[in-house]
Amino acid sequence: MSSAVADVSYPDLYARWERGNWRATEIDFSEDRRHWHERMDDHQRRAALWNYSLFFHGEHAVAETLGPFIDAAPEPEQKYFLTTQQVDEARHSIFFARFMTDVVGAGSDVRGALATTRPQLTWGFRELFGRLDRMAAELRKDPTLPRLAAGVTLYHIIIEASLAQPGQHVIEGYLEETGMLPGLLEGMRRVSFDEQRHIGFGVRLLHDLVEREPACRDAVSDMIREAMRWVPSVFVPPGWDESYATVFGFTLEDVYASAAESLEQKLRAAGLPPEELNGALPYSMESTPRERAAGLLTMLKAGIIGEKTGPPAHDPEAVALFFDAVRMSIDHRHAPKRRSTILWDFTDHEPWHLVVQNGSAEVAPGRVDADLAFRCRLEGFLDVSTGREDPALAILKRRMRPRGSMRLLVRMQKMFGG
Repeated sequence: MSSAVADVSYPDLYARWERGNWRATEIDFSEDRRHWHERMDDHQRRAALWNYSLFFHGEHAVAETLGPFIDAAPEPEQKYFLTTQQVDEARHSIFFARFMTDVVGAGSDVRGALATTRPQLTWGFRELFGRLDRMAAELRKDPTLPRLAAGVTLYHIIIEASLAQPGQHVIEGYLEETGMLPGLLEGMRRVSFDEQRHIGFGVRLLHDLVEREPACRDAVSDMIREAMRWVPSVFVPPGWDESYATVFGFTLEDVYASAAESLEQKLRAAGLPPEELNGALPYSMESTPRERAAGLLTMLKAGIIGEKTGPPAHDPEAVALFFDAVRMSIDHRHAPKRRSTILWDFTDHEPWHLVVQNGSAEVAPGRVDADLAFRCRLEGFLDVSTGREDPALAILKRRMRPRGSMRLLVRMQKMFGG
């Protein structure tokens, strides 16, 4: 057990909750209202509304979906803490709803504020939180420990630790430096303290679940692999206008790097080193968080990963980054032991190939003799690889035309966690 986990106990987390209670209805927004209308310009207000709407809807979503987690937790102390967390999430929702109604003028109540700000949500946000809704339904129907581990990974490790916490830090930093929106800053600080408790609990619970049921480790890997289809797109600003971030003193790369670093730290603290999670994360742990962030942003901007808004750019750097992600994503437990080569013989781009052998893999551009080859457009390959199209359907439509080893074709589904 890591020292980070050993220092966290369920009774202590509950006691911290009792000591840390606060009232969302008593935050004073009078100065915030003046700042919003008199000190902020139109672009700042647009960017702030986009940023804060993601938090508002995120808090509302997690408050609504926590019930099945409480039912699935195996120990009473875990259920008690999760109950306090649901209270926290409801309080956070009320806090953000008050900011939207009292400061921004977005609706007159929670329902109205949610409806008014819903158009601000990104594709990545909608997809990721849609998965959280499905996760809650799955837990309610089948509350097994592996399913709970997958849910905790999605809820506490990915959404809270990797997305919400880095975003909170940059918002707090800007408000502290400028003296803007003092009511929002006070509430954000209190939200951050609550989230630290929640994340600490999630790390401890994930550690305990894996210790109790080894199958939970695979559930964690599968959940991370699935969520990574959407996570990089959560913070993509409207029209890729990066001033939605820089106007508040941070860059998208800052947020993405912080998210990558937080995810790695929390997994290690839970006793789940990323390099042991069967290719769940599509990048090397030898790279720095900022290098990982830069790579993800390059692929997003090229349309290689993320929301499909048109044909992908045939950018050599972005394509090379994606094939390296393919290499890193292999679950070598299901890969062939003998040397096997897969070729993507693109009709509209230079070919690329993958060589897998005895627990290692290499990718490179160029046409080679292959055990399995796909004839396709780059766009078709990317749609299948990123989960935007079902592989079987793509083959039926002849968007991907395989030739060679059908045994290797079948094995690919397990190799890449499909």
